[in-house]
Amino acid sequence: QVQLVESGGGLVQAGDSLRLSCAASARTFSSLYMGWFRQAPGKEREFVAGITWSGARTDYADSVKGRFTISRNNAKNTVYLQMNSLKPEDTAVYYCAADPFISFKTRDYDYWGQGTQVTVSS
Repeated sequence: QVQLVESGGGLVQAGDSLRLSCAASARTFSSLYMGWFRQAPGKEREFVAGITWSGARTDYADSVKGRFTISRNNAKNTVYLQMNSLKPEDTAVYYCAADPFISFKTRDYDYWGQGTQVTVSS
């Protein structure tokens, strides 16, 4: 069983930065692929970024490449999403998720956090 708790969301202005954190309870955290997803009102949940257990591979949606950075600290069972140059279209609830395998698809993930709201004003 994996429990995930996100934090770090908030209200910012366009161009600002935020760092989201996701703390995991799993003993097997270091073996999991960790993903960040987001869901805006009226839209489907979408993949934002992911990172392999070692951190050697990171994946990003085209819409966030060059602005967002995913990282992890296995000693702290925590994954981070550094978000820079935020835009109003980044406004969404952000979720972290865990899966044993690399996937960009929402349906493949068994474990989810409760989400944290990010609002970017123009």
